[in-house]
Amino acid sequence: MTSGDPLSRRSFLAGISGAAGGLALALAIPFGPARAAEEGSEVTAWLVICPDNSVVIRIARAEMGQGALTGLAMLVAEELECDWTHVRTEFVAPGANARRHRVWGDMSTGASRSIASSQLYLRQAGATAREMLIAAAAARWNVPAAQCVARAGTITHRPSGRVLTFGAVAQDAVKIAPPADVKLKEPSEWTLAGKPVRRLDVRDKVTAQPVYAIDVRLPDMLYAAIMHCPVYGGGLKSADESAIATMRGVRRVVRMPEAVAVVADSWWHAKRAVEALPIVWDDRGNGRLSSAEIAAFVRGGLEAKEAQVGRADGDATAGLARAARRIEADYTVPFLAHATMEPQTCTAHVAPEKIEVWVPTQDAMTALATAAVAAGVPNDKVVVHCMMLGGGFGRRGTIQDYVREAVLIAKEVAQPVKLVWTREEDIQHDFYRPFGMARLVAGLDADGMPIAWTIRLAGPSFVASLVPAFGTSFVDRSFLSGLTDEMPYDVPNYLVDYVVRQSPVPVGVWRAINYTENAFYKECFVDEMAHAAGSDPYLFRRRLLRKSPKNLAVLDAAAKKADWGTPLPAGTFRGIALNEACGSYCAQVVEVSVENGGVRVHRVVSAIDSGHVINPLSVDMQLQGAAVYALTAALNGEITIKDGAAEQSNFDTYEMLRLADAPKVETVLVPSGDFWGGVGEPPVPPLAPALCNAVFAATGKRIRSLPLKNHDLGTPT
Repeated sequence: MTSGDPLSRRSFLAGISGAAGGLALALAIPFGPARAAEEGSEVTAWLVICPDNSVVIRIARAEMGQGALTGLAMLVAEELECDWTHVRTEFVAPGANARRHRVWGDMSTGASRSIASSQLYLRQAGATAREMLIAAAAARWNVPAAQCVARAGTITHRPSGRVLTFGAVAQDAVKIAPPADVKLKEPSEWTLAGKPVRRLDVRDKVTAQPVYAIDVRLPDMLYAAIMHCPVYGGGLKSADESAIATMRGVRRVVRMPEAVAVVADSWWHAKRAVEALPIVWDDRGNGRLSSAEIAAFVRGGLEAKEAQVGRADGDATAGLARAARRIEADYTVPFLAHATMEPQTCTAHVAPEKIEVWVPTQDAMTALATAAVAAGVPNDKVVVHCMMLGGGFGRRGTIQDYVREAVLIAKEVAQPVKLVWTREEDIQHDFYRPFGMARLVAGLDADGMPIAWTIRLAGPSFVASLVPAFGTSFVDRSFLSGLTDEMPYDVPNYLVDYVVRQSPVPVGVWRAINYTENAFYKECFVDEMAHAAGSDPYLFRRRLLRKSPKNLAVLDAAAKKADWGTPLPAGTFRGIALNEACGSYCAQVVEVSVENGGVRVHRVVSAIDSGHVINPLSVDMQLQGAAVYALTAALNGEITIKDGAAEQSNFDTYEMLRLADAPKVETVLVPSGDFWGGVGEPPVPPLAPALCNAVFAATGKRIRSLPLKNHDLGTPT
């Protein structure tokens, strides 16, 4: 994707390629490797060096605002020793990845692993290309390669001082056999990685250069609006298209098992028509489903005699029996929508020779396979154009219903069709963060420290919904996130088990998945233990973290930055929490005040250890975004079910945190430098419990269910 394109996001030139019989768009659309290879020389699959000495680095992951595009490019550039000011990026095309035997590997983006799971082969790609360039220059000079060094996009022969640019020797370098093994830099040797670097995509975004999927315009393109059966698990019975046959712009009605779409010459015409279309739905027995019914069913899991055991240390039953004091609490979390800024959208063109889709996806290879299945063609007949995402948060990962729908609609017409969901469809037909409950019981000794702790989880599993053949009796590690191997607290007798209770409400991957639920249960309950023991919540955690030095380090860093233990302004109170998720450690302190029954969040301090840090500036941005996203959920987020359907439909009923209510967010980096962890998701889980613990400090009222808007907090004590 070029930064110098004079094209706006809202309009750009498009033409028809007669030779290929397909669509050829202006360079604002990221087409993948083919274009860059024509401009320069491919030196390893990950980079192309152009004659003007610019470097195009290929990105196989999604860019959805998290800064992955810049961080991944930095990994290559650090080892390549190119001139960072001359670096560009382009997305890898999934079709090219398939044709080249998956040379670019995994193209999915999730679980905060873009950097962590890519870093080794990207660094090797940069180092391999560097050695090939050095070898090419040495051959031209007829000198030993050991006498040459690469720096800032040039190769220098140290004894003579002769210099060649990468661009000058790139064509020769392509002919060099890649070295079997390359030495990677130690982090202490990094000159680019580890430094705060402005993101490559921000300037273009601010000046409206990138073309998002919702912006795509193609010649002779039609538009589609869709309406799904409002009742979960329901389907289409009938649709009387004669009622809209004379409406302006309407071209076609497309029926699907669970939805109806209208194709028209503008999206507004399509939207008005589908809303006017008389549709009869079949609720298939789910028309009376409610939040209360789901809650009762899930609560039964807390009482169930049989459960799947996730972890069992010591003898929790005996430990509880001999405890000096026993405390118990039940916690509940709601369904949550993703609420991506860009609603679900996809443009598809189904032609006899190939299928093309322009899509915002967190998993390009799944998008390709989804389109192929929907079109009924082999994978190699599909071309996927990967776009930047207007938010992902897991919604655009494994489940790509909007891709399937766009292709099914496009099969019915000759022209390209852009499907755009309304905000109402986006919120009411999401794959939600699951509803869940937990029962926690702890036995404290005479000193107030826990000697036994049991946690029973109950609720729907997104893994079980994705693979129904698993049933509900398999060991679902995602369901237990943060409570088994990642449980940081040292309690000798510990048991965590769970009961899966599915419902017709669709569930999926949400930012930080079940970590968000389990951290809320765990960290609020640790505060309950501390209060029962008469101990400071921070110091109480310190005593329990004697075997977890990395968790202790971030806890101490957050407490220090927040001046824990020092007086706050009158009416302001603190809460603290920590969690390990996606390979990283994060602790947070939240400062709040409570007035007229409402909560005001003033400050969030986030301390994180993600091991190595490639771009501290992106990490800071991620932690700020995570705080806002998590606060939105904790304060307001809730999908409730009535008559088998979601009651929330837009931002008036599914409220986002507004700028005026956003707190100051401060980041503390605690990089231990001995592992590779994630950043985008780990700061989300500790926020809700830290917030609720602060509310308890302010009011003496323990929050055991979210969101906070459902609680009347009264006057602070």
